[in-house]
Amino acid sequence: QKTSICYLSFPDSYSGGLGDTQFSFRLRQAGGSRNSPFQDDGRYNREAPVTLQREAAHYFGYVYFRQVKDSSMRRGYFQKSLVLVSRLPYVNLFQCLLQLIAPEYFDKLEPCLEAVCNEIDQWPPPVPGQTLNLPVMGVVIQVRIPSRVDKPGSSPVKQCNQENLLPAPLVLPSVHELDLFRCFQPVLIHIQMLWELMLLGEPMVVMAPSPTMSSEMVLALTSCLAPLRYCCDFRPYFTIHDSEFKEYTTRTQAPPNIVVGVTNPFFIKTLQHWPHILRVGELRMSGDLPKQVKVKKLAKLKTLDTKPGIYTSYKTFLHKDKTLIKRLLKGIQRKRPSEVQSALLRRHLLELTQSFIIPLEHYMASLMPLQRAITPWKNPPQIRPFCQEDFMKSLEHAGPQLTCVLKGDWLGLYRRFFKSPNFDGWFRQRHREMTQKLEALHLEAICEADIVAWMKDKSEVEIVDLVLKLREKLVRARCQHLPVKEETLQRVGLYIDTIIGSLPEDLQTVLHHP
Repeated sequence: QKTSICYLSFPDSYSGGLGDTQFSFRLRQAGGSRNSPFQDDGRYNREAPVTLQREAAHYFGYVYFRQVKDSSMRRGYFQKSLVLVSRLPYVNLFQCLLQLIAPEYFDKLEPCLEAVCNEIDQWPPPVPGQTLNLPVMGVVIQVRIPSRVDKPGSSPVKQCNQENLLPAPLVLPSVHELDLFRCFQPVLIHIQMLWELMLLGEPMVVMAPSPTMSSEMVLALTSCLAPLRYCCDFRPYFTIHDSEFKEYTTRTQAPPNIVVGVTNPFFIKTLQHWPHILRVGELRMSGDLPKQVKVKKLAKLKTLDTKPGIYTSYKTFLHKDKTLIKRLLKGIQRKRPSEVQSALLRRHLLELTQSFIIPLEHYMASLMPLQRAITPWKNPPQIRPFCQEDFMKSLEHAGPQLTCVLKGDWLGLYRRFFKSPNFDGWFRQRHREMTQKLEALHLEAICEADIVAWMKDKSEVEIVDLVLKLREKLVRARCQHLPVKEETLQRVGLYIDTIIGSLPEDLQTVLHHP
């Protein structure tokens, strides 16, 4: 794992560029214990948006790389990287932190890092919905941690600076959002196609001239489904030294569902069989406008000096949104700030994803049993199975055409989506939440019931069985943090004590000390 981090911390192909660059990578955790050193993993992941949850099986690496001429070095260059490894996808916060630390570290080395680590050790844990003030090297970084209850697409809550911090804090507008417009400049006219490829979890290679461009493009692509979670694997930057290199380059099986960012031209040969390859070059302008890449046939991907383009035979299900493209191009001509353009783009992608997901959410909600079907002394009823054909029929009167102006083959897009890891991930999460809601409603029904009346004609065996079942429910509710009021859990606890109190003494002793 350490060796992988070392390889991922340096540009993979010759880079004549001098100076400082920043990029990021994502690394599969090697076997062994997956316990997090953080105690409240459960709470953070329950309250954070699904796109910002702490990952259990992957690390993110955030890199600050410096290359400058230095005749005292054997190779004639000073080359060093400082890397921050985390399970959190807070790309803005950690890259900003590295901008403060790395230049100092390259000058002063270990003592500087020790001082910084001591400061970071004092930082509070990230709590969704809270604004944090994080002191480091004489600067206070102020940032709000997004919460699951935030309205999607709303601008971050204005951060009130009640403490009158001095010096004034360095306020980050977002902990994780990239400048989407800047990342997508060469592919703006293909945004629709790229969104569909991400939604369907298609295997895709991003070939870029630098790790910075490769990692930003991959992170931008995987973020364009928000608030839907991108459930496939993704590698913002990948090198030929990676342990999964063989797995991804083999031709004996279909490429995995993954977006992988590379810079080494060698990959053009080894990944030629992948179905979608996005080759981006250094940004070039055509008049006022960024030069847009063209869609090309995969057969043209032959030589190492392949021109920029999207090499694919994919045909989109939906038509292009020409009004969005016109608005963005007009914004470029009018020199509109990049953050305004990014907001336009993000809103468009959000509305597109919501138009697609809302019919699925409505159908899923219809599978929930009615509340009156939940009775205290029977197991809660099952959630009805998801039937794709029933869902397709529901689209006639409640489909995406109600909220989205885009025309095209929405039904074909849903059919293909059902086969993707993104549908599987979404469905599992929703099903788990609904099951927990049923458990919670069942506990509330038990609280409302007349337990003494129920016990009148019951044998001791049945009563002991009820105690054991209620105990198990109580433990599960606390372990899984079910959406139940604390008062309800306390009442169930009292019920258990009341029932045990009505039993003969020998049974009471056994049940009090199981």
